[in-house]
Amino acid sequence: MAKVVIAAQIDLDPAQREEALRSAKPHIDAALAQDGCNHYEWSADGNNPARVNVFEEWESEEALAYHFANDAYAGMRDHIGTFGLNGAASKKYRVEAEAPVYNAEGQATESFD
Repeated sequence: MAKVVIAAQIDLDPAQREEALRSAKPHIDAALAQDGCNHYEWSADGNNPARVNVFEEWESEEALAYHFANDAYAGMRDHIGTFGLNGAASKKYRVEAEAPVYNAEGQATESFD
């Protein structure tokens, strides 16, 4: 069973971004509490004052489907839309291989062996 990773960028009214993130905690916590959620993070982009970067990791497509069908997803979607949403781009990836970035010698490597 392959993991699923979501990477997204959401652009909000820059004056509202920090409040959007601060007040999102209950929705983020709800997603993190769901079975099959390994990682769920929304963070301010350090180079773009409007942007929120999203990173999610799910154990399976089934876990992600459960998330999309429940309140944690709907609550966050509705929440973020109230802060001057100006644009969004998101992609999901099925992870077929996983390995550490650094090998046993401490060197960064592109290899999955």
